[in-house]
Amino acid sequence: MGKVTGFLEIDRQVHKYQPASDRIRHFREFTLPMSDKEVEKQAARCMDCGIPYCHGPTGCPVHNQIPDWNDLVYNGDWDNAIRNLHSTNNFPEFTGRICPAPCEEACTLNLEDIPVAIKTIEQAIADKAYETGHIRPYPPEKKTGKRVAVIGSGPAGMAAAQQLGRAGHDVHVYERESRPGGLMRYGIPDFKIEKHYIDRRIEQMQGEGVSFHCGVNVGVDKPVAQLLAEYDAVLYCGGSETPRPANIPGDDLDGVHDAMPYLVQQNKRIGGEPIQSVAWPSPPIVAGGQHVVVVGGGDTASDCVGTAFRQGAVRVTQLDIRPQPPEREDKLSVWPYWATKMRTSSSQA
Repeated sequence: MGKVTGFLEIDRQVHKYQPASDRIRHFREFTLPMSDKEVEKQAARCMDCGIPYCHGPTGCPVHNQIPDWNDLVYNGDWDNAIRNLHSTNNFPEFTGRICPAPCEEACTLNLEDIPVAIKTIEQAIADKAYETGHIRPYPPEKKTGKRVAVIGSGPAGMAAAQQLGRAGHDVHVYERESRPGGLMRYGIPDFKIEKHYIDRRIEQMQGEGVSFHCGVNVGVDKPVAQLLAEYDAVLYCGGSETPRPANIPGDDLDGVHDAMPYLVQQNKRIGGEPIQSVAWPSPPIVAGGQHVVVVGGGDTASDCVGTAFRQGAVRVTQLDIRPQPPEREDKLSVWPYWATKMRTSSSQA
């Protein structure tokens, strides 16, 4: 925990955003950094709540020991904070940017709508660890002599590869795209996570002995039988890329597109890559000068809204099949679970 009375004395503060009129003009991240002292002050708000629901089954899926590293940050011990955070999370700089933060929904202070700024603190811990050189390659002391192939280089494949490599195995990651990162690189817009954060983690993993083989479509370029013959174990970490069909009249008309090809193309443009590939053969999709309708109310729809605005859409309308939820939930009936309430993201606000 942080300061015993911190939650009574300190107001919640999170990253501020660039004005919408500025951020829609570029695809870079637009959060404004907080100082170390500001983050330490926010960590002080973590209270002695007895049962920390934030890292229980209703909170953090990877069970980050949130009260522990909040206390370390509050006391200025950033080095041990990243050690603690890394004990449960390989890539806190990713989750600190793109996780929906169920930990904050489950925070005891959220009963009053003022949860600890856990996501902001997590990102700050990871970013400072890079600044201070704490995040560097940690190769294994001993090798097992075993070889493992990991198919897919998204977050699951990367985390598995790093853990297996640190256990002493010879790990080879296969990725059909030209660069590793999976849908974290190609599906999530740069305004949510810039791709140099992925690149520096890849460099760390390569320094630990993990090999990446990009442009290899397993099952086509390299038969699975060959992998099974060459490796002691094969781990499949491919993500789901098949869209859920709308099954409504007109969904096959010209100008109607699935979200993923649209988002992937824009990420490839920014990365300087050809927008079409074996995995993503769709013709160019650009919203500039168009009146755009986005069907869906989740994170992917929000990413499409933000991308369309940045591409210069004349107007963007978002449709959600669900009834409009309340502005505020009944805390006593839903806390510490994820609540259904009206939420907007930086793409809509």
